[in-house]
Amino acid sequence: MNAKLALLAEGLGTAALLAIVVGSGHMGEQLAQGNAAVALLANSLATGAGLYVLITLLAPVSGAHFNPVVSATMCWRGELSLRKAAGYIVTQFIGAIIGVVIAHAMFDLPLLQAGTHARSGAGQWLSEIVATAGLLATILLAQRARSTQIPALVGSYITAAYWFTASTSFANPAVTLARALTDTFAGIRPADVAGFIAAQCIGAIIVIATSRALALRDRRANAMAVEATSSAGKPS
Repeated sequence: MNAKLALLAEGLGTAALLAIVVGSGHMGEQLAQGNAAVALLANSLATGAGLYVLITLLAPVSGAHFNPVVSATMCWRGELSLRKAAGYIVTQFIGAIIGVVIAHAMFDLPLLQAGTHARSGAGQWLSEIVATAGLLATILLAQRARSTQIPALVGSYITAAYWFTASTSFANPAVTLARALTDTFAGIRPADVAGFIAAQCIGAIIVIATSRALALRDRRANAMAVEATSSAGKPS
């Protein structure tokens, strides 16, 4: 995997994702004429479809993480070096901000704004823990069972999570920070960013810890099976 090309893919992919999230949210809100459900439907469908396209096209180049918690998890699993993971994460944050600026430019809005959409409280934070844990679990389980279906599975999960979480499933620190720079439908108050990112990190830690525990159990079960097979083969 070409390192520079991978970083470019992560930056462009994350920028495109934020342009989709912010742009479709603004368009949906404008066309819905006050109907928040219709705006959210437009926003969720566009985001899910966009993720499917972006992951399908860019996964062969960079893995198509577009998300610091995904990159950190892959680093923990040994699938990405610490240096590459750090490069991915920085690039994702930069790309996310660029994506918001592009969305604003397309709709003739001020390029950088401060979000005013209040997203705080226990329910919102729990939603982000659940949303992030669910996203990572989807990716990790799909890697083992249906790796070719990851684009569809991730896109479908995020579309669903828009609706079953109170926070509308940010599940991504880079997305969260960038969305504090828009006062459109997809925005979040800068004061609420830290709580969301902390919750997302907790969700990731839960999945990592669970994954490790399951891996240890599998290794012990395999070791016991090998020992039992060896014992059975010994003469009495």
